[in-house]
Amino acid sequence: MSQKGAVRDLLKEKRGTSPLWHRALERYKQELDETDDYQIIQEVHSLDDLLQHVGKLHAVPPREGSTVVFLNRLGPKLKFVDDFSAIIAVCFGANTTLTGLVWGSIRLILMLASSAGDSLQDILDMLEELSLTLPRLKVYEDTLPMNRDFESSLVDLYSEVICFYARAIQFFRSHPHVLLQQHSWQKFRTDFTRTVLRIKRMSATVETEADRARMRGEKGRYKEVLELMDALSAGKALEDTITRFYHLPFAPNNKFRAREDVLQDIQETLDPDNITSAAQSLALFGMGGVGKTQIAMKFAHRSLERYDVVLWIAADNIITMNQSFCEIAKGLQLIMKDENSEDATLAMVRVKNWLSATKSSWLLIFDNVEDLSTLRLAWPTSTRGAILLTTRDFYAANSLANKSLQVQPFDEDAGVKVLLHLVGIDEPTTSEAQHARAINCALGGLPLALGQIGGFIRNRRLPLKDFLTLYERNADRIDTKKSGFTDYEHTLSTVWEVSFAKLPLDSTKLLHLLAFFNPDAIHEQILLNGSQEGLNDEFAFLQDEIDLCEAEEPLLRGALINKMEEEPSLSIHRLMQSSTMRAIPDSEHVIYFDTAVRLLSWGFPNTWNQDIGHQIQTWEKCEKCLPHIHHLTKMARQYNVVSKDLQSYGELLLRCSWYLYEREMYDVCRKLVDAALNTFQDKRTLAYASALDLSGLVELDLNKPESALEPFEIALSIRKAALGSHDPLIAFSLNNIALAYTEMGKLDEAYEVHQEAINIRLRNNSDRIGNSYSNMSSLLLRMGKPNEAEEMLAKCPSLKDFTDETFLNTGNPRFSGDMVLLSRIRLRQGRFDDAMRLASKALTFRQKLLGNRLKTCDSLYDVASLLCRQDKKASTIDLLNQLAAIAETLPGGEGQLARANYKLSVLYDQRGDSNQSHTYKEQALEARARFRPQAKDAPFEEDEFSKLCLWMLW
Repeated sequence: MSQKGAVRDLLKEKRGTSPLWHRALERYKQELDETDDYQIIQEVHSLDDLLQHVGKLHAVPPREGSTVVFLNRLGPKLKFVDDFSAIIAVCFGANTTLTGLVWGSIRLILMLASSAGDSLQDILDMLEELSLTLPRLKVYEDTLPMNRDFESSLVDLYSEVICFYARAIQFFRSHPHVLLQQHSWQKFRTDFTRTVLRIKRMSATVETEADRARMRGEKGRYKEVLELMDALSAGKALEDTITRFYHLPFAPNNKFRAREDVLQDIQETLDPDNITSAAQSLALFGMGGVGKTQIAMKFAHRSLERYDVVLWIAADNIITMNQSFCEIAKGLQLIMKDENSEDATLAMVRVKNWLSATKSSWLLIFDNVEDLSTLRLAWPTSTRGAILLTTRDFYAANSLANKSLQVQPFDEDAGVKVLLHLVGIDEPTTSEAQHARAINCALGGLPLALGQIGGFIRNRRLPLKDFLTLYERNADRIDTKKSGFTDYEHTLSTVWEVSFAKLPLDSTKLLHLLAFFNPDAIHEQILLNGSQEGLNDEFAFLQDEIDLCEAEEPLLRGALINKMEEEPSLSIHRLMQSSTMRAIPDSEHVIYFDTAVRLLSWGFPNTWNQDIGHQIQTWEKCEKCLPHIHHLTKMARQYNVVSKDLQSYGELLLRCSWYLYEREMYDVCRKLVDAALNTFQDKRTLAYASALDLSGLVELDLNKPESALEPFEIALSIRKAALGSHDPLIAFSLNNIALAYTEMGKLDEAYEVHQEAINIRLRNNSDRIGNSYSNMSSLLLRMGKPNEAEEMLAKCPSLKDFTDETFLNTGNPRFSGDMVLLSRIRLRQGRFDDAMRLASKALTFRQKLLGNRLKTCDSLYDVASLLCRQDKKASTIDLLNQLAAIAETLPGGEGQLARANYKLSVLYDQRGDSNQSHTYKEQALEARARFRPQAKDAPFEEDEFSKLCLWMLW
């Protein structure tokens, strides 16, 4: 007996037969549903048995030429099935029944498929593809520890494989003739595609669990990394269970009528019972006010029994979309208690992964899509599920969705029925029906206009016959004031002119002010707290909660705004905002604009007058105000509003930009800081210098140190002119310049500048001296001096005790960088275990506080690289795939994505999986070409891909 066989027998004896495989056997029998077939299958127990039986087949695949060639190809095609079945036998200590299900099923599939050459070739290709997705566990066979998690993942994978074999047998039993097979082949092929995707995911889980089982057996050496990987896997906990969850921001609109034809089209297109190879998707497009959102909401509420999960995404822009994903991730319990619940990237990745993996049926709705690039980031890659989107943009409607549907205004009959229902007339007289028809005609059948006017008529008990006179009088007045309206804009403006006519003064001011805020989630806290100082007396009503409620009440009664009571916030329809803007005299735009600037400044700290670090304690307030800053800048451009206080407006943009930088939202930050730089008229102020510094820091974090250096140097000259050469803010500028030099490889210049910054901070007894010491430590490490780097880092006052808790308990994102630095120092010193422990803790900290951003990607790569050094390849691949999933959603993440895909390509090449290796290589090259076009022809080498990422991402 061979040594391997002896080990196998020993393991069987030691472990005994596991009861888990009986569960797989019962599931297989249910799928097979043929007792005779089950008996036939038991005749084959190994690959050798299979090859002997297959050699007796009379049919020969036409593309192969001979049975010998066919058999010679069959053995290698099933190599990994052979390895997998051997591991199954060892791990479960089962008798030949268990392996017999594998080989006997394959034999029967080949026998049944041999009736048609094309089917046999296709089946052979399928079996090979499935074989290649199985885990590579042969090398672990003699040493693999068993635990409950690993055993469970293994039996789940085994069940998935044999149950597909059973379905294949059933398919050929049910379709014995070629013609029947052709008609149903696509459905079978779709089942196979989904099965392979599930098996790939399960195989990765099995391999990772095998790695973890081995790490757990190494006496605590991998304690921190195991805790980390358990935390990273936490978001997958609900994937294999059926979940029921609904995230809908609005209650059903009981006034909604008609549109049954559109709803029926949506239902037929997105029917969850349809078998397709990709998620089904439909886009509703049409002009504003035509009812797209109301149709989508009606369909969503009707679908609560049809889908297990229904999710609504506010898709106006990246900020509102991010907030929706955060709420959904929390609702699905994909964000753990100790993770950052406002991390939009983490939320988006977790939700998209969950949609791809879950067994639950789901409907995802993207409402009011305006930015196609933002939608692409959020679009699920799942092969199942249903997606509905609404947009005014024809191009957006037809870019990602499988089908589009244009929503038109009501026809005459439908419009009349809706209007009569809204005004409360169930049995109209002939005269009322005629007047309703005339009103509908005047309003062009626009649902939004009909809804608004229906409420107006009903609240004022206005006879239908009197309304048209009032409407036409206001239409004439609008014609004298404005020009350039489309017909439907003119209609809506006329409708709202009627509604505005009798509003109290404070209500009118509030409505005008709300036109300058993002239409959704205008928190009353912003209005109440932001108005406590610096506002004109005419807005004094905002300072008192009772006065504010009194101003809101007529707007709510007239359906001009809506209010959510849970966390008091207001919302307003986008077309209402547009009409309100037209109602405000041009000369008064600036009054409301500057008032909004004052109110929103409440949410952000001053960041330019002193040398300070992260302002974490203000993040919650910043988050509430963030969507409104984005909207305010849009309004300034659209209506050519020029603030009378440009300094305050520029400072608001700067405040918000620093918050975005701290949260690593670099793309939005860059746009806002550029707007701030263009807004400041006085280019000598500390605020302007701060904006320059921030623009440079964004460039630096995105690995463009040469672009960062110039704004850093200009900021330094401004500060020297204003403060002299020895102020702590001068040290802040010097630090930034030295960081740019470090990344550019100008290490001697960086050393001199860092030393100057250290001297200034020591002279001023600055509490930011630790920042300078850690920057200098990083430089010394890059200069190849790990021991000197450790000594420098030890000088940091807050880190003097050098315990893990010293780093983590600060709660400051900067100190996670110090932990990364110390991990790299330990690695250079040959202290691997310390390096792994510190890198794992730094990654955990960054994910909890910062979420899944570039710094988290950088830490993921560090931990993955350390695991790779210890031959934990499956865990390395798992972490790199998580890194890639995050990086591909991050603007500016191409460098991290390219480096991760390079590493994955190398790892799969080492495993002998050339197809997967080639796929990752192509993805790595594409990401590199996007990120750094001048490097697209550089060698496919690790050093070249490392250059795409910063030496030290603080």
